[in-house]
Amino acid sequence: MTQNHYPLFVRRDLDGFFALMIDNLVQLLLIVALCGLCGISADSDILLQYILPGAALSILVGNIFYAWQAHQLAKKENRSDVCALPYGINTPSLLVYIFFVMVPVYQRTNSAEAAWQMGLLACFGSGVIEFLGAFVADRVRRLTPRAALLSTLAGIAIGFISMTFALKIYQRPMIAMLPAAVVLLTLFSQAKLPFRIPGGLLAIIVGTICAWVLPEVIPGMMEGAPMSTEAIKTAWGQWGWYPPHFAGGALWELLKQPSEWVGYMSVIFPMGLFNVIGSMQNIESAEAAGDSYPAKPSMLANGAGTIVASLLGSCFPTTIYIGHPGWKEMGSRAGYSTLNGIFFMLICLTGTTGVISNIIPLEAGIAIVLWIGMVITAQAFNASPSRHAPAVALGLFPAIAAWGMTVMQGTLIVGGGKTLQEILSANLFTEVNGFLIHGLVVMERGFIFTCMILAAICACLIDGKYRSAAVWSVIAALFAFLGLTNAYEIVGNDIHFRLAFTDVNSKALTFRATGIGVGYLLFAATFLILGGLRDAEPPPEAELPNPQPEIGH
Repeated sequence: MTQNHYPLFVRRDLDGFFALMIDNLVQLLLIVALCGLCGISADSDILLQYILPGAALSILVGNIFYAWQAHQLAKKENRSDVCALPYGINTPSLLVYIFFVMVPVYQRTNSAEAAWQMGLLACFGSGVIEFLGAFVADRVRRLTPRAALLSTLAGIAIGFISMTFALKIYQRPMIAMLPAAVVLLTLFSQAKLPFRIPGGLLAIIVGTICAWVLPEVIPGMMEGAPMSTEAIKTAWGQWGWYPPHFAGGALWELLKQPSEWVGYMSVIFPMGLFNVIGSMQNIESAEAAGDSYPAKPSMLANGAGTIVASLLGSCFPTTIYIGHPGWKEMGSRAGYSTLNGIFFMLICLTGTTGVISNIIPLEAGIAIVLWIGMVITAQAFNASPSRHAPAVALGLFPAIAAWGMTVMQGTLIVGGGKTLQEILSANLFTEVNGFLIHGLVVMERGFIFTCMILAAICACLIDGKYRSAAVWSVIAALFAFLGLTNAYEIVGNDIHFRLAFTDVNSKALTFRATGIGVGYLLFAATFLILGGLRDAEPPPEAELPNPQPEIGH
């Protein structure tokens, strides 16, 4: 048989490169902007010498592996139309780890280095879970209802991805709304643009033009800080050579203090699990499009890439992206993946990321992230069995409560006056506009676990699996007793986990979730007893009406 030629690059790889590059560029702009919330400025050594080079090397290594994998598949199957798996920074993990790991640490310690170290641990833990998940992913998927996993991610997407960036669009509409229109048009209607320009690229172009031109054309109409050529000059002064640095020492120092990081496992573990499941689904999607990649090496490479990122100073996991069929339909093969890795290596290792972030406003690309959040939310309902829709809905509530608590906590911090600790110490059942503050805090603690468990219980009950629902209830009780969910300590406006095996802070307002744990055990007993009785009842055939002819079928 004649061996088909599979070149390193084809012309259509450029289309795929621009689409993947824009996606990853938005992640880098988010990293530069949001790391500021953790005290890590755009010109800090932590960002320039550790985070960005570490992220670049993890992207490069992964992209080269998946390009090589595509070449191997093409050779094996004697085909020239194989498309490499898309790969890059994991957007949900980026946002979740910043807002729920790094920012809380920075607020508690006022140390950018401490926030960075905890971000390294979150990234490393996620990578280990992804790596090990390659061996057990199929079994986890069989034991956990899909509604439970996707509902949790949808809850995060609603409050902390879509809502956050929707507010940013309306905060600076003169810059953000035109690119948002381009993104909505191209991604929702699948409209083809002239010259087949990628919608994300056009959105960034028009958003950048708006940010630079409109202040001159319509003075006084722009919100926020204007774009500045001086800022570009300052950022260009950071140009240089920033080779990766080993960050394993900082990671090891934190690992030796488990009391500092155990509470954050309620965020790290579920996110690692989501990444495992998401990778499996994306590999299946590629197979459906005609490119059958072996799951284990694909996922091992994904986990290894994230571990490498953490050891080189990046706090942000990488992942196999959704959308392989789209890149394949563009005509992309393996070259687009290699180009993407090389591009980000060049800009991150030369310190020019800051230049790009000062030329392109964040608002020009945030509609892409908003769209990702909407797709995640929709997928939770569409990809789960339709009968599990109530389970998906139930799993959203703890995440929405967590978002509300985050807004309230931030308002109290900025506004001054009474602290959250003082408010709840005076009356644990204080209400604000009809909402119990204590209830919000209880649902916020370990909400990722609570989302997953409540949705799993509901899905099992819908399917009549009473024993499985009872098992999930016992797991929920164990988590509550251990303090991984629902229990809290409040010092001022800072909320911490109240873990069962740590010392009590005498200066804090403390709530143990013992009652909630007992309640979950009562859940289990109820499901086993009443569910068992229902199973034991004979079907009420005698009470059924006489069969009537069906009409309209």
